[in-house]
Amino acid sequence: MKKSLKKAVGISLCAAIALQLAACGGSKKAEAVDLNAASLDKIIEEAKKEGKLESVGMPGSWANWQGTWDGIEAEYGIEHNDTDMSSGEEIAMFEAEKNAPTKDIGDVGHKFGPEAKEKGVTQSYKTSYWDSVPDWAKDPDGHWMIAYTGATTFITNTDLVSNPPKSWDDVRKGDYKLTIGDVVTGATGQGNVLATAYAFGGDMDNLEPAFEFWKEMAKAGRIDQGDILLQRIQAGEVEVGVTWSYNALTYRDQTPNYKFDVCVPSDGSIMSGYASIINKYAPHPYAAALAREYIFSDKGQTNLAIAGAIPTRTDFVVPQEIQDKTIPQEQTKNSVPVTDPAKYAEVCEKIAQTWQEEIIPLMSQ
Repeated sequence: MKKSLKKAVGISLCAAIALQLAACGGSKKAEAVDLNAASLDKIIEEAKKEGKLESVGMPGSWANWQGTWDGIEAEYGIEHNDTDMSSGEEIAMFEAEKNAPTKDIGDVGHKFGPEAKEKGVTQSYKTSYWDSVPDWAKDPDGHWMIAYTGATTFITNTDLVSNPPKSWDDVRKGDYKLTIGDVVTGATGQGNVLATAYAFGGDMDNLEPAFEFWKEMAKAGRIDQGDILLQRIQAGEVEVGVTWSYNALTYRDQTPNYKFDVCVPSDGSIMSGYASIINKYAPHPYAAALAREYIFSDKGQTNLAIAGAIPTRTDFVVPQEIQDKTIPQEQTKNSVPVTDPAKYAEVCEKIAQTWQEEIIPLMSQ
């Protein structure tokens, strides 16, 4: 699963790869280009010449990225490859590989967009849909743009758990294990922890109810330390998983060998988005810009909606036939939207630190 795949390239490995490439005369450091100064026709022309696109953290099973990659290849002849990793690992790779870049574009949790810009590893491209993207969903200079949001969602294997939870309170009363993803470096896991703060009377300024709940879960041995991966779900290794709405629906639809219940927890859910970041050192910068352009197009927003994601563009209407197949809006009406990335970043940092210092040690007792 994107954002927490520890078998994928880790931060230290990113640095090692970069050093190795540099030592071996790997990819030459890309010259920065002014993507905003180029017309869309110019971007398309140059992207076709580049012919390749290397992404990180944008696997086909996440938010129906496969539909977008297939569309870009069919329309422009651009081949695509993805290396899955967490938001923090994506930024680390961009930084580590700056002298021998191999990656073009990534997709990171909301709070990681400003962090990537601050580290100086991104370049700007505003797309022709700039004006229809809310201010909270984009960097003023175009260094990151959120194309979609999702709500905290349970996916329960009902062949393994006979009474699927509808709330975090139900989870607390259960006896099954919960799979929530990487909380130390992954945006999904951190968002899941924040959702439990709201469930038990807290909020961004009061995370103690969340930590109390997760300490209780850790002591009871109910936290699955594995990642919430499609492969694990298909293998029946996940009893109850917590992820974004679009992933839960995709995982359900791609696992015909089991039956699932998918729902937004009634007592605690946040709604957060993921932002595309274009590598400042991208070896295929025009292909990266074209990918962002396509993601915000009607075709790209439709692809995201098919997975159950909520498109960001204010002038885009999700076709009714797609709405009918995804999570009912009634379930997400009380989800708390995350619109302040700076505040969210502070909260996620505290969640990651507390998880590492106080929750993880309880798992091994």
